[in-house]
Amino acid sequence: MAKRSDTQGRLDDAARAGWLYYVAGRTQDEIASSMGVSRQTAQRLVSLAVAERLIKVRLDHPISVCLERAERLRETYGLQYAEVVPSDPLGASSTVGIAEAGAAEIERWLKRPDPIIIAVGTGRTLKAAVDQLPPMECPQHRIVSLTGNIGPDGSAAFYNVIFSMADAIKARHFPMPLPVLCSSLEERTTLHDQALVRSTLALGAQADATFVGIGELGVEGPLCVDGFLAREEMLRLIGCGAVGEICGWIYDQDGHLLEDAVNERVASVPIPSRETSRVIGLAQGQRKWPAIKAALSGGLLNGIITDEATASYLLAG
Repeated sequence: MAKRSDTQGRLDDAARAGWLYYVAGRTQDEIASSMGVSRQTAQRLVSLAVAERLIKVRLDHPISVCLERAERLRETYGLQYAEVVPSDPLGASSTVGIAEAGAAEIERWLKRPDPIIIAVGTGRTLKAAVDQLPPMECPQHRIVSLTGNIGPDGSAAFYNVIFSMADAIKARHFPMPLPVLCSSLEERTTLHDQALVRSTLALGAQADATFVGIGELGVEGPLCVDGFLAREEMLRLIGCGAVGEICGWIYDQDGHLLEDAVNERVASVPIPSRETSRVIGLAQGQRKWPAIKAALSGGLLNGIITDEATASYLLAG
């Protein structure tokens, strides 16, 4: 009990220091004085507040270069929505920046008073965005998972989004109680014929807004790393011209779904039509560039949240 109390007390101090620094605009010397600690301790407490996600920072000042590139992306690819965030040339994270921008856009949809259906995919970037969402009461909305929530070994998929979303958002959530990939077309047909699954499939097709990650292909891509595809199967797909995947659906450099037995095993809801849904992809990073470009060129998406470097690649021709 004492250990837990000490830990909670330190988090309380970190939250107070974080509030004083980021909200009240106090200097670290002023924080140290008001809390009766050393400047070094104040600095550590502010850092702890960020590390423990007690403080979430959102940049409100638009950067003109990013706005210009977003507008060019809209024009070039016929998009309904585009947002470009600054690139961090020294950063190794594939989610910083676009996760915060994605959270802000999801929050805007959740704040709508009229009932809507929001569909979500899976992946590290999308989960990072959902983790940025503040607690919200949205009983009028329905949130549905496009992808299966079960890993190859029967465990919960690690980067599943809908359960994380349910922790913060008070709305009706509809998970997809299936794996991302079935063992065969026959198994997928049988599973999709279940009443609960049929209702989830129908709900996903009616989504007003859709948020998805974009996965690169390769032996280090998510489908391989997460154990859904063997190395040999992945290399065969790449040899057939596959460049990317969204919710498990594999497509070529023109953004066309590959006619392959693997796509026949995908248990996910088909990617909602861009004619009826705002389908927004969240992705950045050089490894994903071909996959992002193909998804935009082929009309799989009508919205994108990415960074400056990726936008430059997409606009280069």
